[in-house]
Amino acid sequence: MNDFIISIVISSAALLISIITFFSLNRKKNAKTPDQSTRPLQLQAYERLVVLAERVSLPNLISRSNQPGMSAGEMQLLLLESIKQEFEYNSSQQIYVSPLAWQALKNLKEQNMLIINQVAQTLPADAKVIDLNKRILELIMAQDKNALHNIVLDALNFEARKLMK
Repeated sequence: MNDFIISIVISSAALLISIITFFSLNRKKNAKTPDQSTRPLQLQAYERLVVLAERVSLPNLISRSNQPGMSAGEMQLLLLESIKQEFEYNSSQQIYVSPLAWQALKNLKEQNMLIINQVAQTLPADAKVIDLNKRILELIMAQDKNALHNIVLDALNFEARKLMK
């Protein structure tokens, strides 16, 4: 009977050790997977933010929102509202990207809204949509490759490439 009790104690101890080892190894394995499991979410967030940057770029926004017959003031409000909606729709992506990338997008949003408002203020009260659109596009064309839009896209692409290494 003593041998039987000793064998049960030994087998119970072995079982307990193997269970502890199993859970400890499994915990270590799971500790490594969040980085691997969030990487696709991070890459997807960068993809969505690249699309956001493209959608709020002023030439794309104007071509998508242009409605002949509107006044410049109506177009101004439509452009501003479109930027706000696009930004709000994608705001949850900020948890997956670097703070610098998110700040770059916020700066792009603010700059585009500022440009729209400043150009609209230079127009007469009876200005048409074509006047506003033309002035905004002329201003953007003058910026060329130094436009904040291009800088933001470069930054997002750089951050995404770092994740893919």
